[in-house]
Parts: sequence; structure tokens; C-alpha cells
Amino acid sequence: MLSTISILLIAPLIAVLLTAFVFQSYQVDGPSMETTLHNNDRLIVWKVAKTWSRITGNPYIPNRGDVVVFTEPSLSQYGQEPGKQLIKRIIALPGERVVVRNNQVTVFNSDYPEGFNPDETLPYGQEIKHDTNIDGEWTVGKNDVFLMGDNRFNSLDSRIFGPVNSGNIVGKLAVRVLPVDQIKRF
Repeated sequence: MLSTISILLIAPLIAVLLTAFVFQSYQVDGPSMETTLHNNDRLIVWKVAKTWSRITGNPYIPNRGDVVVFTEPSLSQYGQEPGKQLIKRIIALPGERVVVRNNQVTVFNSDYPEGFNPDETLPYGQEIKHDTNIDGEWTVGKNDVFLMGDNRFNSLDSRIFGPVNSGNIVGKLAVRVLPVDQIKRF
């Protein structure tokens, strides 16, 4: 009897800890990541690296090209509910400069002072819908990242609200689990 009660008390605690620090489920809402992800796709977001960065006191900076879930505090300015989680792709890292002009993204850094287009150099490039209706130039801060949706014409992203503080990143996309015929590891 006591062991059954213990299990009933401990199981929810373990579930909460796993969801808070290890992984979480996420459902895509909208077309901003098409053709990589589609509306209502169910995903698993890996949070261990983010948890480790909090433990060690270091910023969590995923790799360029990674797809991440994050929160953006200013979303209410754009007609979205505050606290809503978004999913986008990391285009630029801390200290880099991003220029978007004529449907081209160019990232400038110390390794590439003349700039490079991550959409052309990284494997995700064939998934991108390049047409963009927003041109501009941004400098990414020390603990920030620049995020864009793969469907550039229909994405609320860093081109609108600017670079995102890495502290607002929830975790990295690990697996699409639904629809079943499109299961994929990222």
C-alpha cells in the first residue's frame, strides 16, 4: 500500500521535472516554418543543453541552422498572446551582423568579413521559401541570436522584433513525431 502511494506521488514529480528540464512537446502553430515544418506538426524539443547552461551560468547558444523554440516578450505588440512560444531557425550568432536585401540573407563576422549566405551554405537551404517582404540590417548582441522562419514571406521573426536573447530559448527541435508518416530527427 505504501509503495503504491509513493509511486503515485513520485510519478507526477518526475514527469514535471522531465518536462521542465529535459524535453517538452510542442505543436507547430502556423505556416512560418514551411516547408520544414507544417501547421499542427507535433514535435519534441530537447532542453538538456539549455538546462546545463543555466546550471553552469553560461549562455545557451545553439548552432547556426538549428531550429529552436523560444519566447519573445514583445509579442503582444504584434497581435500575439504574450508568453506564446515560437519556433524558428537560427541564422546569426552573437556579434554578427545580418543584412536582408532582395530575398538574400547575408551574415558578416570575423571569419567572413565579406559576408556569406547561410541559406546557401548550410543543408537546410533547400527547405527555405526565400521570398521575403522585409529588408533590413541588424547587429546581434553578445548573448543574442537572430532567428527567421523558413517561410520568409510569412514569418514573425527577428526581422520584425530584432535579435532574441538566448535566455528566452526554451530548447532545440529534436524530433517531429506527428504526423507519423513524416517522423524525422533534427
